Amino acid sequence: MSETVERRNPLAYEKISRLLIRFAIPSIVGSLVIAFYNIVDQLFIGNVIGTLGNTATGLFFPFVNACLALGLGFGVGGAAAFNLKMGAGEKEEAPYFFGNALTSLFLSGVLLCIVAQIFMPVILPLFGASKNVMEMATEYATILAFGFPLAIIGSGSGNLLRADGRPHLTMVCNLTGCILNIGLDAWFIIGLRWGIRGAAIATVIGQFVGAVLAVIFLTRCRSFKLQWKHLVPKPKYFGRDIKLGLGPMLNQLTMMVVQIFTNSSLSIYGGQSKYGPDIPVACASIIGKVSSMFQSVSIGLCQATQPIVSFNYGAKNYRRVKEALFRALLYAAIISFVAFIIFQTIPDKILGLFGKGNDLYIEYGCMYFRITIMLIIIIFVQVQTSNFFTAIGKPLKGTLLSLTRSVIFFIPILLIFRSTFGIMGVVWTTPTADIFAISISAITLFVELQRPEFKNEKQVWRSIFSKKVAAKYAQGNE
Repeated sequence: MSETVERRNPLAYEKISRLLIRFAIPSIVGSLVIAFYNIVDQLFIGNVIGTLGNTATGLFFPFVNACLALGLGFGVGGAAAFNLKMGAGEKEEAPYFFGNALTSLFLSGVLLCIVAQIFMPVILPLFGASKNVMEMATEYATILAFGFPLAIIGSGSGNLLRADGRPHLTMVCNLTGCILNIGLDAWFIIGLRWGIRGAAIATVIGQFVGAVLAVIFLTRCRSFKLQWKHLVPKPKYFGRDIKLGLGPMLNQLTMMVVQIFTNSSLSIYGGQSKYGPDIPVACASIIGKVSSMFQSVSIGLCQATQPIVSFNYGAKNYRRVKEALFRALLYAAIISFVAFIIFQTIPDKILGLFGKGNDLYIEYGCMYFRITIMLIIIIFVQVQTSNFFTAIGKPLKGTLLSLTRSVIFFIPILLIFRSTFGIMGVVWTTPTADIFAISISAITLFVELQRPEFKNEKQVWRSIFSKKVAAKYAQGNE
């Protein structure tokens, strides 16, 4: 790496702890705001319309995961490719990966919108829609589908802004859209009495404003001048973006598949229990969106770690790569512990925020809440490990680790458990799959860290906790 790059780019020399905090705060806030978009709708709908409204909005959640998947895939992939090239000093080629990612975000959103509009009557029943909520769910989903290109640009642009060293702008885009959405939700749902249609329109307007701001910021990059030639899709750059972003993309897509299988199973097997077909789906919708707040924090931390890891891995500064990983794991562990305490102690209070329900609703909701996310305290190992392999340019490992939790283990376990234990089998599927996914991720990461470039950096973990070791370590690497 050249001395010029070393001096100009803080990713090469600034303290890892300071970089992580500076990148993580806007990343986490941005991710939380994206998750909050859907929670705001459900808060209003649950209190105004009730349980069936919660069920209808929950049926749309697989589409949300699809948008996040495309946003993360092209955003993370483009950012990783860009940072790896910049870290290696290849400044002329790096902008093409950036520009191709931005183009891919928009085109993938248009394609998803077209597919959703054509096949909506077929898709919603597969997602678990009963006759009771089909009309309401169709109205909500049809309107929101027009906002898919905006939602994908909004979720993916943050990674590109972070790659350009401007993480705070992600927060500006997302907060602006979210605040507008909250205000419009209150006006449309309560003031104008538009119901679930008003919630959908408010969301699309908020997404539009956030996406426009993001595009404006992305066309005024700090580290290079974005030109039209960078935006023209080319297999070389487009393919590399996809390859590097495939891990997080598949991770989110598999969450969509899991959501579909789960909703369908809850509707079918719930209908065979005392809870009925709609209560389990409504509770799962609420709990999924609340837990997505935690997942957003974890994703935000991953996004903050990615440019630091990618740049320094490209520059062959393995000490900084390893320290960024260890600090991210430490911070994720603290966040996970706090989330675990909250979710295990007050699930009834959280459910109550989304409207009232009968005794069966509260009983099932609290049980589902406590059991399905009991391993949230250690699931960060799987999330951070998958992101780490993507960031160092090893997307195959990142992709396989992403698939372990949601597809390789979850779906087979769900099929076995639901046919054997009914509705309770569906409930216990998630923690069972988590155990296997976490174990494989931990083993894979341990093996990777035995490689010579990482194993030689032995005192990184100690330097995080000891100022003396950190100072000595820093002097030895000057």
